[in-house]
Amino acid sequence: MEKSTTYKKLITKIILFTLVITLSVAFLYGEYLKRDAIEKLTKIDAKKTSKLIFQSLYSAMEKGWNKKDLTNIINRINTIDEEMSVNVYRSPIVAKVYGEIENDKKVRKANPFVKKALNNTEILNIIDESLIQFYYPIVAKDQCLKCHINAKEGDVLGVIDISYPVRDLKVSLTSMINFFVIFIILFSIVLFIALYFEFDKYLVKPIKIFVNKINQITDEKDIKQRVDLSNKIEELSSMQKVFNKMLDSLEYQFYNDELTSLPNRKRLLEVVNKNNYASLMLINIDKFQEINDLYGDETGNNLLVHISELLEENSPKSSNLFKLHADEYALYYEQDISLEELQSLALYLIEIIEKNIFVVNEGNEAHVNVSVGIAVGNEALLTNADIALKIAKRKRQKFILYDSSMKIEHEYEQNLKWGKKIKDAIKDDRIVPLFQPIVNTQTQEVIKYESLIRLKDESGELISPIHFLDLAKKNKLYPQLTMIMVRKTFEKFSKIDKKISINLSVDDILNKEVYDCIMTHLKISNFGQRVVFELIESEGIENFDEVLNFIEEVKTYGCQISIDDFGTGYSNFEYLMKLKVDYIKIDASMIKNIDVNKDSQMVTETILDFANKMGIETIAEFIHSKNVYEKVKELGIHYAQGYYFGEPMSLD
Repeated sequence: MEKSTTYKKLITKIILFTLVITLSVAFLYGEYLKRDAIEKLTKIDAKKTSKLIFQSLYSAMEKGWNKKDLTNIINRINTIDEEMSVNVYRSPIVAKVYGEIENDKKVRKANPFVKKALNNTEILNIIDESLIQFYYPIVAKDQCLKCHINAKEGDVLGVIDISYPVRDLKVSLTSMINFFVIFIILFSIVLFIALYFEFDKYLVKPIKIFVNKINQITDEKDIKQRVDLSNKIEELSSMQKVFNKMLDSLEYQFYNDELTSLPNRKRLLEVVNKNNYASLMLINIDKFQEINDLYGDETGNNLLVHISELLEENSPKSSNLFKLHADEYALYYEQDISLEELQSLALYLIEIIEKNIFVVNEGNEAHVNVSVGIAVGNEALLTNADIALKIAKRKRQKFILYDSSMKIEHEYEQNLKWGKKIKDAIKDDRIVPLFQPIVNTQTQEVIKYESLIRLKDESGELISPIHFLDLAKKNKLYPQLTMIMVRKTFEKFSKIDKKISINLSVDDILNKEVYDCIMTHLKISNFGQRVVFELIESEGIENFDEVLNFIEEVKTYGCQISIDDFGTGYSNFEYLMKLKVDYIKIDASMIKNIDVNKDSQMVTETILDFANKMGIETIAEFIHSKNVYEKVKELGIHYAQGYYFGEPMSLD
C-alpha cells in the first residue's frame, strides 16, 4: 500500500522539484552565458589589444625600425602581463620584400589557426575556461601600400597571436537582468505546469470522482455503497472516511430498530427477497397495547427490549433476529431443519418468553404471551408467515405453520380486486338500483318496492351485493354507494306511484355526507310520504340518540321507518317502542322454513302479536314458495316479499 501524504507535503514536493528543474536549467543557461561571454567579450578585448599592438608596430615601422626593433617591441609588450603572450607572424607577401623569418615560416605551415587568419579570418580559440588564444589578421590598407609595394589593399600582411587568461570577465547588466527575468519566468511556468498536473492528478480528479460517487449514491438511493478513492492524500482520505462513516450511520439507522438495535423490516425484506430456501418465524406479543396503555410507553419499551434479549439469547447462533413494527419480531433461519425441529424451536421460544416474569415496577409483574406464525420455503416467506400469524391469533393457538391450503391470501387478493372493481363501477356509473315488489299478503297487490343495489360489470352482468358490500366497507367506499342509491332511487320515483324502501345502515345515518344527501333529496322532492327507510344493521344500536334524531327528522317529511331482519340484531322490543318504527321485516331465517318449522312459527307469532299491539305492520321476506306464502298469510303477516312474487328488476 502506498504511503499517504498531505497537500502541504505535496505542495512542498512540487515546489522543490520545480526548483531543482529550474536551477538546473539556470545553471545550464549560466554556462551558456559564460561561454557566450568568453566568445563575445574576450574576442572584443583581444581584438582591441591586437589593434593596439599593431598600432605600436606600425608606428615603429613608420620610423624605419628594422626586424630587430620590432622584435624588441613585442618582447616589451610580453613583459606587461606575465600571463599574456603576444606573437606576430609575417605573411609571405611581407617576407618576399623584407626577408623571411624562419620561425614565421614554420608557424605558417604548422599552425592551422594562423593559416585561417592569413585568409583574413579572425580566430578565437578557447583553450579552456581559463585561457584563450586570438589570431588577428593584419589587413593592408591604403597607407600600408607605400611600404608594401607588392601588396594590394585587403591583403593580409601578417597575424597577431595573443594568448591570455580569462579573469574578471565583465558581463553586461542587460544580459544579467535578462537572465534573471528568463529564470523567474521559466521557474513560474515550470511551477505552474507541475502544480497543474500534480493537482489535477491528486486533487481535481479525486474530488471529481468523489463528487460523482456521491451523486451516484444519491441517484440510486443506495446507502450501502461506499466511496473508495484509493488515493494517497490524507485530506481526501479523511473526507472519504467521514463520508463513509456518515453512510454507515445512515445505513444503521435505516436498517436497524432504534429501540432494540436489531435489524428492521427493511433489512428483512432484502434478505427474504433473495428467495433463498429458509424458515421464518413471526413472533408477536399478545395484547401489547394493553400493557403499554396500562403502564406507559417507558414500560412498554423496556418490555420490547427485554423480549429481544430473550430471543437473542435463546435463538440458534446461525439464525438472524429482526425487530419489525411495534410488538413483532422475526427469526430468519437458512439452516436445513425439519418441520418437527422448527415446531420444537417455536414452542421452546414461546415457553422461554411466557415463563419469564417481567417486572413492571416495584410490586408489579407482567406475564407476557406471544403468538407465532411460521413459514418455510423460498417465495412469499414474509407474506405466508404473516398469514400464519393472523390465523394463530384468530384461533388463539400458540403457533401456526403455514401451508398452501390456507386461503386467507385469496381473501386479500379479492379485497384488492373488488376494491378496484367498485371504484371503476362508481367512476363509470355502473352502480344501479333494482326494485323488488312487496305485496299485500291477503290480496297479493303490489303496494311498494324495495330498492336493492347491484353492480353492473363491464360485460353488463349484474352482480349481487353479497359479493361486494362487505369489501366496499373495508375499502371505505360504502358511503358513496349509499349516496348513489339514494340519488338514483329518488330519480325513479316519478315513474311509479308506489312507496319505495331504501336500505340504510347506522353508519350511513352517522355519516354527514350521506345524511346531508338524504335531507337534500327530501327537501327538493315531494316524495317524502312515499319513502320508507329500512335500517339494516345486524347488531344492536350503539348510537341510539343519533338514530332517533334521524328518524324524527325524516318523519317531518312524511317518511316511514322499517326495521330489517328483525329476529337478529334488533330483536329488542324496547328499541321498537323508542324508535317509533312503522314496519318490522321479519328475518329470512324465521320465514324460509316457517311452513314446517314449529319453532319459527312460535317466534314469528310472538313478534306478530307484539307488533299488532304496538300498531306496527309486519313484512315477511324470503317468500320462495306457495307453502311458505300460505303459512305467512295464515299467521296474519301484513306484507310479503320474495322471489315467489317477483325478483328484483329494473323499472325501465
